[in-house]
Amino acid sequence: VTEKERAKRVQRYVQKNGKCNVRHGNVRETYRYLTDLFTTLVDLKWGLNLFIFVLVYTVTWLFFGFMWWLIAYLRGDLEHLSDNQWTPCVNNLNGFVAAFLFSIETETTIGYGYRVITDKCPEGILLLLIQSVLGSIVNAFMVGCMFVKISQPKKRAETLVFSTNAVISMRDGRLCLMFRVGDLRNSHIVEASIRAKLIKSKQTKEGEFIPLNQTDINVGYNTGDDRLFLVSPLIICHEINQSSPFWEVTQAHLTRDELEVVVILEGMVEATGMTCQARSSYVSREIKWGYRFTPVLTLEDGFYEVDYNSFHDIYETNTPACSAKDLADMNNRTRLPLTWSLASRLSQQGLPESQREGPETKTSLGDQGKSEQTEKNGDVANVESESKV
Repeated sequence: VTEKERAKRVQRYVQKNGKCNVRHGNVRETYRYLTDLFTTLVDLKWGLNLFIFVLVYTVTWLFFGFMWWLIAYLRGDLEHLSDNQWTPCVNNLNGFVAAFLFSIETETTIGYGYRVITDKCPEGILLLLIQSVLGSIVNAFMVGCMFVKISQPKKRAETLVFSTNAVISMRDGRLCLMFRVGDLRNSHIVEASIRAKLIKSKQTKEGEFIPLNQTDINVGYNTGDDRLFLVSPLIICHEINQSSPFWEVTQAHLTRDELEVVVILEGMVEATGMTCQARSSYVSREIKWGYRFTPVLTLEDGFYEVDYNSFHDIYETNTPACSAKDLADMNNRTRLPLTWSLASRLSQQGLPESQREGPETKTSLGDQGKSEQTEKNGDVANVESESKV
């Protein structure tokens, strides 16, 4: 399989822009969306959200306009328009259009003063109270929905960038998986934290197949390195140790394996105080073995400057192609003889020359000591036997 065909075949769980590539189908309990109507409206697309916003207000104005016209029609106000002795429910209401305009004026509290309700109409007063209360509820609901829609931190996440590729290379003598994050804005993300997940299908020992199994990747949870001070771009490092899912992964295994690393950056927006989350992912072909990130931070006259043109750049470095487990085994094998030799040399430095002659001297001394000990033991045995006799 060529590289292009393999790239087309890879199915992402999370897109590079953070969008989850999952669709919910055959949802039977659709009534649950209506029980949380506010969140449902906020999650809608902008076009549909604006359409519902205009539709709700228009339907409300038309409904109460019809109610005002109906009161005027039932009371006979439309038949006594030219009668100055007649006291209508609403002055200067001569048709449905006038009732519709009066409904808009009442709900929006404009009050032009041309159309006004009189005190001789109790049903009109009751309708006025109902429209005022329901109008306030509609305003609070729809304006709140639009405010939350506008102030959603999704756009803030667009200025949080992740490196195009992740890299695996040596750091402090150990293999590490690394990727870079940065913030393009001057306003910071407060209490920023980073997480990473390995998405890979697995089969248990019992034969159960688990699609898209999620395994946690430690990026500094134990040491606190996952809590970021994201003022300048940072390189997030995952040390490949015995608890890492990449412990037995080699360079050849990585090129043909189908896996995905999902990274999640969370924090509060400093300007609004709302929680923001940015996501990205790296499939196996986007994890480069034997590379490092190009530095982007330079010291200028009185300040530090970040060059985002080199944010995604990497360069090749000398890295073993074996797994971290094999590398640790080789280090242990090469380290043990060295430790023994150093220990023997250090122990011999404190001995006199007569005791540092070599293995033969040690052997002769050992044999002589054994013979003396045997003789002593023999004497003791003879004494004991004589005493018994």
